[in-house]
Amino acid sequence: MQIKNMFYDDINREINGVIKVDQDTKDTIEQELSEYVITKELKKHFISFFNYYSDSFVKPTADTGVWISGFFGSGKSHFLKILSYILENKEVNGVKTVERFREKLFDDPATFMMIDQSTQSPTETILFNIDIEGSMEKNKTAVLRVFAKMFYKHLGFYGENLKVVKLEQFVERKGKTEEFQRVFEEKYGDSWTDSRDVFDFCEDEIVETLIEVLGMSETSARNWFDSSDEVDISIAQLVSEIKDYVNTKPEDYRLIFMIDEVGQYVGADTDMLLNLQSLVEKIGSECLGKVWVMATGQEALDDIIKTRADEFSRIQARFKTRLSLSSSSADEVIQKRILKKNENAKVYLEDVYDKQKNVMDNLFKFREAVGDIRGFEGPDEFSVNFPFVPYQFILMQKVFSEIRKHGNAGKHLSGGERSMLSGFQEATQRIQDRDEYSLVSFWMFYDTVHTFLDGSIRRVVERAERATVNDKGLEPIDINVLKLLYMIRYVDDIPANLDNIVIMMAEDIRLDKISEKEKIQKSLDRLIRQNYIARTGDTYNFLTDAEQDVEREIKDEFVDPSEVTRRISEMIFGSIYTSKKFRYNKKYDFDFNKKVDGVYYGNPVEGMELEIYTTATSLVDKQELRLMAESTNKVLIVLGDTEYYSFIENAMKIDKFARKKNIPQLSKAMQDIIRGKQDDAEHYKEDAIDELKEAFNQAGFYIDGDRAKINSGGAQAKIDEALEYLVSNVYNKLDLINKNTETDEDIYNVLSGKEDNGVMPGFETNRKAASEIEIYLSAQSKQHLPTSMADIQKRFTAVPYGWRERDVAAVVARLIYEQKAIIKYGGETIRVEDKRLPELLYKRSEIGKTKIQKREMISSQNIKEAREFLRDYFDVMDVPDDDDGLVGFIIAKFENQKEHYDNLLGKYAGKNYPDKGKVIKAKEKLTELLYAQTDNIALVNKLIQMEDELEDLQENMEAIEDFFKSQVATFDEAEKLESFLRADFDYFQNEDEINDALNKIRLVVIINPKKENFDYQDLPRLNDDMKVVRDGHNKLLDKKREEILEIVRQCMEEIHKGDKYDPQIAKIIQKTDDFYSQKKSEIAQTKSLRILDGFIPNLWSIKDEAVKNMNSIENSKLKAAEDEKARVEEDTISKTRAEIETPKKKHIKKTYRQALFPAKTLENETEIKEYLKSVEQSLLSLLEDCDGIEIN
Repeated sequence: MQIKNMFYDDINREINGVIKVDQDTKDTIEQELSEYVITKELKKHFISFFNYYSDSFVKPTADTGVWISGFFGSGKSHFLKILSYILENKEVNGVKTVERFREKLFDDPATFMMIDQSTQSPTETILFNIDIEGSMEKNKTAVLRVFAKMFYKHLGFYGENLKVVKLEQFVERKGKTEEFQRVFEEKYGDSWTDSRDVFDFCEDEIVETLIEVLGMSETSARNWFDSSDEVDISIAQLVSEIKDYVNTKPEDYRLIFMIDEVGQYVGADTDMLLNLQSLVEKIGSECLGKVWVMATGQEALDDIIKTRADEFSRIQARFKTRLSLSSSSADEVIQKRILKKNENAKVYLEDVYDKQKNVMDNLFKFREAVGDIRGFEGPDEFSVNFPFVPYQFILMQKVFSEIRKHGNAGKHLSGGERSMLSGFQEATQRIQDRDEYSLVSFWMFYDTVHTFLDGSIRRVVERAERATVNDKGLEPIDINVLKLLYMIRYVDDIPANLDNIVIMMAEDIRLDKISEKEKIQKSLDRLIRQNYIARTGDTYNFLTDAEQDVEREIKDEFVDPSEVTRRISEMIFGSIYTSKKFRYNKKYDFDFNKKVDGVYYGNPVEGMELEIYTTATSLVDKQELRLMAESTNKVLIVLGDTEYYSFIENAMKIDKFARKKNIPQLSKAMQDIIRGKQDDAEHYKEDAIDELKEAFNQAGFYIDGDRAKINSGGAQAKIDEALEYLVSNVYNKLDLINKNTETDEDIYNVLSGKEDNGVMPGFETNRKAASEIEIYLSAQSKQHLPTSMADIQKRFTAVPYGWRERDVAAVVARLIYEQKAIIKYGGETIRVEDKRLPELLYKRSEIGKTKIQKREMISSQNIKEAREFLRDYFDVMDVPDDDDGLVGFIIAKFENQKEHYDNLLGKYAGKNYPDKGKVIKAKEKLTELLYAQTDNIALVNKLIQMEDELEDLQENMEAIEDFFKSQVATFDEAEKLESFLRADFDYFQNEDEINDALNKIRLVVIINPKKENFDYQDLPRLNDDMKVVRDGHNKLLDKKREEILEIVRQCMEEIHKGDKYDPQIAKIIQKTDDFYSQKKSEIAQTKSLRILDGFIPNLWSIKDEAVKNMNSIENSKLKAAEDEKARVEEDTISKTRAEIETPKKKHIKKTYRQALFPAKTLENETEIKEYLKSVEQSLLSLLEDCDGIEIN
């Protein structure tokens, strides 16, 4: 059955696809009304509006604003226009509009009744598109002026010019409109209504008419004509005129302003929004339900004012009734107006669906599209939509919206069911002669919109068409694919990948997808080569002229392959496999080299190697045998042939291209293109990661000379499995470590033997590992090669061992404990008990300075001889017989002895004890012996060599040891006595016994440094000599004290002769008594003859001073008595004179020192005398006329 025979209505009939508010011919209106489809959504809006509108007839309301919102394609303009027909109940070709809706609402009589009742009242509608009727110059009163213009036009006035309107209103009020128009036509020749748009050119005729009809003077008429064309009008004035007009009508009359595209006209302009708000608010409050304002906008009112909600809260209240339309019912309109099938076709198509269901289910499997992009879900849906697929209705709505949004000429394109209506009709007409298996391919919709597109878009397609005709790299199918890619260029709901393009290109439900996929892929490749489209990941994009230029420049950019390899390395080891080391058995961390196409990623390390071959590696290098040979001791991965390389290369080309451009200086269009490309680059990078992961899934793995089968899933798991396989093959001596070491304490346990407690010989932990290191040390020793712990660590952490550093340290610790190896640090042999030892075995800062060697054992003869000497020397029986034990014993004993000698030398500090030199020599000999402790053999040999010297030292030190044990106290006492009595030596000149004993003491305690052997036998008699000296000295002290005390007595006696009744003298006596009492106490305690003699001068001196002071007091008393006697005599004489003479008050003149003694430098005797003479003259001059001078 041919498609054109399936429809209920003729598919080729003329349909007005785009509804405009100013299309008002009767045939147009009749078709609009008869074919208008009331969808479920529209029915809800009809009910909402008429519910509120009908209430205004019962109760007056100020809320008369209605806002109809909807994006492109929602049908808001059509809905507004239909409402205007219904409200006015216009009669079209003899039928009232409301009657036409009776049948449309036959299933909802209640709604029809409400509409019918609401339209019984007389109603006038003023329907207009404000974007068309409004002035190009939008100012804050633009909305008001459009309202005024349309209102005056509705009244018959010339609303285009308010000056003319005012004239016409004036003439109308005078009742002379008809006369005015008749006279003007007589004078001008054309009617007034036809001529008023050019009234500026009719000055004489208008002036004459005004004079004749209105009786104006010529001057007044011309003054009006010459006045400004700008006539101010306010909201209050306009609303007042509207109210006056409404009041001339019946009580139930309604006037409705119906304005299309208000939202687009005012936009976010603050002034115009406020102008609209004030106007609607004033109309509502003044007219109280008799005048309504209905407006449409692309967005909901809330969206328009959301950024300034605080300022425009009132405008929301003004449009209380809000109806929001969507494009969801567009498919319902198209199905009923265009695609409605006749009964035969319906049954036939349902049968086709049942037979082809599985084929269609397989055909319409979209990839990565949103859920509502789908095929058919049943026979009824197939019949209703044929020859279209459900996804096309949804997709076309988005296509129309996006084309308009992205600045094409399509910005004037109307979306929704109206333009979609035309599109679907034209697409159906294109294939009307085909059969029931045919489908409309999505590219066919391009012809519906191409006339609205920017020239830059059309030129691309037209150029491609010419290339096809001229056989220049393109084929006819390529044009259709190119059209399709443009249609979905801005739609995010369905990515333009190969699978989806094949589905959208389908023109038959029986399509062979496999062959079609190959054909479409070739077409896409041709379009890419010819630079009509670009690919980002697995999606394809239509390119405009400008985008093609950019794409061409990007393709011409050169990116060094080594840079691509470097970027691949960063992606693999920075995003996919980020492990720095490979962990094996949850215990071992292995370093491994990372290489991509032969280039290291990061610094090379010792250990395994992981190398990856990309698609850039030559096929020669990827030959099987060569790969197996190259994989020795490493993992070699040959990545699968996915598109990661081209993705990364494309991203790098875009980045390089963008870096060369000064983007801020380019046009906005070019900036958008480049930024879009930069977004593509980011997508390329993201997709490259996914492609790399897939390349690992398809990769070949070659490990240590064999091709390996890796079963793990995911790139990271596969690499881990490969490295684990490599470890088990390469580190084949890893299992020699049967116990791991975690802490320094574990190493201490090995060094101390605790690790082997209760373990049978030969079964110790890590025994085989210890044998490996012992063998290596033997080999090094035979070749006389020095070995450090760094050498040991490097060797046994590398292939084929792979031991951990602490494990290596523990194994070496076992050799040290078993006395098979020795450790030296700074030339010193480190003992087992040394707390530093564990860190010296593994710490990286120390192992290079730590030396290790196979141990040489001390000969049994030397051990025997040393043990015998040590038993005798230290008088002990228990001397160790093993190397370490013996050496440790020697070091410990002689270190203790050396420390003892250090303590003895400390006692010599500040003292002059005998034989200090012998102690120093003994310490030096022990130091000499212990210097050899860095080598066990050398130490024992040195001990044997020094046996005689050590025995001599021990013998020499016996007397010194006894001295410090029992005699040092007597020596200190004698030395102290001798030192104390040195001040009194002069008093001993005649004391032979004291002198003799004191000299004997001196011979002992005053040591001669040059004398080597001190006679310790002289020490016992020191006590007797000290007794003789002390006794003699005490006798001399007693005699001296008696002499001095006599002096004290004599002094005190003379002082006490003073007048003790005089308070001053009594005080002096008391003070001297205290002094002499103190001195008596000091004399009794003083044990030095010289000091006692020192008291004498002071005793006499104090006595003399006291006597002198007392005599002075006595003399003062005598003089005072004489002075008192003279004063009494003088008072008697003065009293007698006073009785004879009248006293006269003295005149004292004041002066200042600064005036008498001016500042001056005097350098010799003459100048001094002259200066004083000047002072004298000044004083004499002052004294001439006064009784005295007061110098201040």
